Amino acid sequence: MLFRPKPKDAEPRERGIWGDLIAMGMVFPIAIVLGFFGGRWIGGWFGHPAVGQWIGLVYGVATGFWELYKVTQKLDRLDLQNPEKQKPPEDSKDKRDDLH
Repeated sequence: MLFRPKPKDAEPRERGIWGDLIAMGMVFPIAIVLGFFGGRWIGGWFGHPAVGQWIGLVYGVATGFWELYKVTQKLDRLDLQNPEKQKPPEDSKDKRDDLH
């Protein structure tokens, strides 16, 4: 069978993090495009669409990076709550220790 159901061994919190990371691939382009065209539209109201598009573009990029910052903060909190998952396995000790 080509598509087998995977075991549900991931925690719900971990699945949420994966969802946030996958969504980041969409947040950046959407924020930039909406900022660009929204700024151009609002700038057109004031008679300066070119200035508005640049301001909107900067706002869209800043929004994308703000979302990235929030996701990394969530990842850091998850790492601090589970310090046992950060430990390297005992088999992967530094090979230089075995040489002495």
